[in-house]
Amino acid sequence: MDGLMSFQAQSVRAVSREQSSVPLPIFSPKITRVSVRPIGMVRKSKLFNSFVASVQPVEASAVTPFDNTLPSKEVLAVWQNVNAVCFDVDSTVCIDEGIDEFAEFCGAGKAVAEWTARAMNGSVSFEDALAARLSLINPSLSQLQDFLKRPPRLSPGIDLLVKKLKDKKKDVYLVSGGFRQMINPVASILGITLENIFANQMLFGSNGEFAGFDKNEPTSRSGGKPTAVQQIKKAHGYKSVVMIGDGATDLEARMPGGADLFICYGGVQLRESVAAKADWLVFNFKDLINSLE
Repeated sequence: MDGLMSFQAQSVRAVSREQSSVPLPIFSPKITRVSVRPIGMVRKSKLFNSFVASVQPVEASAVTPFDNTLPSKEVLAVWQNVNAVCFDVDSTVCIDEGIDEFAEFCGAGKAVAEWTARAMNGSVSFEDALAARLSLINPSLSQLQDFLKRPPRLSPGIDLLVKKLKDKKKDVYLVSGGFRQMINPVASILGITLENIFANQMLFGSNGEFAGFDKNEPTSRSGGKPTAVQQIKKAHGYKSVVMIGDGATDLEARMPGGADLFICYGGVQLRESVAAKADWLVFNFKDLINSLE
């Protein structure tokens, strides 16, 4: 997957739900072709190099209107004054679904991808999907170690967005249904401390055999992301938290005591049922960066 990767999706006509009296940044909800090229890491490391996707518009086959591609005045105010931002990782911070890539590496790609799609669309409980996918992969520790030699592939602009948020003194977290072993390198590249990762953990026996996953992690079950965001908000006394992601489990985090805002990122996967319910739908992280200026 080191060459050109393209995907088809539906284009979007931007329609504002509410015209704001304050100047708004220019937004660009275009469906894109993604090509991947190596770049240097934000932090030097002997183990990892990152990949960042470069974006070029492609023509979409149909038009599907969403009314949330421009933020309302209230949504923009929450975003600009947020205390902490929680990012999903797969298909948001990174252009891949980590468990699908790992499954492909281990020879179980197609069957696992089907379970991932069902989980992200909310048609099956997350814990059932997680257990089923890991059972299909049945990885060994050595397979995981070999897989982790491949560099993470970051979504275009995510490094700049994280830097902008940190410059604005806003805390950044990674909240994922994926695995810490795969997410730790991503956090290192983006300068996010390991303490700010909420994710699952694969377990292995003394001989490197697969031994399941840590069921004590809140993200290992349905409702896990809302629980994680609630814990983050309560522990640090944040007045406002924003969740950014692409899937149904990210949308769930928008609840009382949890995320105050859900921003759907459709730059990799556009899940219409999720996008339609988002407070703000974006296709390019530049839109979020510009709105913080």
